[in-house]
Amino acid sequence: MMTKPESYYVVSNPLPAADHNLLVLFAGESQTKAEHKLGPKVYDYYLVHYIISGQGTFSCHGQDYELGAGDSFFIEPEQLVSYRSDAEDPWHYCWIAFSGPEAAPLVASSGVNQLQPIVHARRNRRIPVLFRHIQQALHAKRSNAQLKACGYLQLLLGEYCELLTHAAADDVVADVESDRIVQQAIHYLSTQYAEPITIELMAESIGYNRAYLSRLFKRHTKVTPVAFLQKLRVDKARLLLRERLELTVEQIAASVGFHDPLYFSKQFRRWYGVSPTEYRNQMKSL
Repeated sequence: MMTKPESYYVVSNPLPAADHNLLVLFAGESQTKAEHKLGPKVYDYYLVHYIISGQGTFSCHGQDYELGAGDSFFIEPEQLVSYRSDAEDPWHYCWIAFSGPEAAPLVASSGVNQLQPIVHARRNRRIPVLFRHIQQALHAKRSNAQLKACGYLQLLLGEYCELLTHAAADDVVADVESDRIVQQAIHYLSTQYAEPITIELMAESIGYNRAYLSRLFKRHTKVTPVAFLQKLRVDKARLLLRERLELTVEQIAASVGFHDPLYFSKQFRRWYGVSPTEYRNQMKSL
């Protein structure tokens, strides 16, 4: 693999750090060396990196994030962080440092926080352009550098806000869709429990992979489809044992999908602590 030549460029705001509500301090860009590491350390300003290419790891609050091209990571003031470039494909990234009383509410309004310090923007071409605009504004060293840099910074945070909002909306859609699938599975089991069904048959009927459907089902109901079906059958049998005294235990077992009376008795005892016959006798004595 060809080694990428290291490079480092940084440009500072030409204006003095006066009483600005939002101040872009500096911006830079670097092709890092393999396993280039910064930290653990803290900064006294906000810092946002955008990864142009390569791989690496960002660590904060005890969590490691494996990041690549198109990803961004935010560092808040006084936050202990470290980040390291990959040994084989080191990061080429750019960054912006900023501070001021408006910095915290602006970052918060974008949706970035300590629990969400990462933004995936691999399809957003505006973000790297805005980084470059900020670099160019500072590099020009004109009197409007601060105004232009802050304007581009707010546009940049607006892009991050839009990305995070869409990501949250996608998560909601995904949750709604998975809930719909699970409800289909529950309806299938609730109507077909007396038949010789299997989870494979249910998955095929609904149109989803068995393993995928089982994972969704357990995530939403906290039990596997098999356990749900067994409990459903036992509960239906319990009702029949109370209300259909003319039916034998074997007939009730068959009516709810158990074709082995001994297995039915074992499952009933597992859930209710007594055999079907003992349960029926208890109900008669009430």
